[in-house]
Amino acid sequence: MIKCLLNFNDMTKAPKKIEAILPKPMQYGMVGDGFRVYNYFPNGYRIREFISPFLMLDYNPTFDFGPSEQPRGVDVHPHKGFETVTIAYKGSVAHHDSKGNSGIIHPGDVQWMTAGAGILHKEYHEKEFSKKGGPFEMVQLWVNLPKKDKLVEPHYQAIEGKDMGQFKLEEGKGSVNIIAGNFNGIKGSANTYTEINLFDIRLQEAAAINFDVPAEHNCGILMIDGAAEINGKRTMQHEFVLFAREGENIDIKAIDNCTILLLSGIPILEPIAQYGPFVMNTKEELNIAFEEFNSGKFGVLN
Repeated sequence: MIKCLLNFNDMTKAPKKIEAILPKPMQYGMVGDGFRVYNYFPNGYRIREFISPFLMLDYNPTFDFGPSEQPRGVDVHPHKGFETVTIAYKGSVAHHDSKGNSGIIHPGDVQWMTAGAGILHKEYHEKEFSKKGGPFEMVQLWVNLPKKDKLVEPHYQAIEGKDMGQFKLEEGKGSVNIIAGNFNGIKGSANTYTEINLFDIRLQEAAAINFDVPAEHNCGILMIDGAAEINGKRTMQHEFVLFAREGENIDIKAIDNCTILLLSGIPILEPIAQYGPFVMNTKEELNIAFEEFNSGKFGVLN
């Protein structure tokens, strides 16, 4: 586990500079038939320059899919060379892979999948949730792996909400669920290959909280719900705050009840060669990934 130390309520350091506040994307896209998502990056404002080691952020804001006997989702697809992180806010997602792994991600849970050397995967609305329908809200992040770890054996970290490290504000004013990294001496559940912080923050109206993020970290904040003042700038629901690698302090004051996802990490300063769900360092390595996929080396999944 890489330890990422962030201090609570330390106002002695310079504010982390806001590079841009990105609005909600103009249009949503469908991933399969089960995920109605807004893609915040890699499309957008010079994003790879400012957000490595993170590769992609898809957000499915609350949407009622309605009941269905046939679970909606994404059919069999490959991954190689990076990790996927799925955060469930509302609704439940089931998954299977070509290594025989399976599971269900319930509201409050996180699934951290390291695709590594290559895997086939499918994910879809959990059977009982699909039958009943209801509100569905998810985030999926793609996290790059450094060259030395791109060929690790695929594996999962199933992080249940009840087991997640949590910091609680006084008087019930809010909480921080620590998915990865370390906040106020509380360690997150996820093991990471590079220095990463991932915090699910819930604040009541008028609550305030303060984070120290290392200056060398790339950092962003997704406003899931509500509105807040972040380093003096008003930020609204579904906007994304992109920070520069200048300053260390992030001060958040809730304007109303809000849910916030904070992500930060040391950039991976290596070449990226990407085609769809393969993320390698060179074109030659991409060609090998396609050869392995086409020859069945990722296994079989129906």
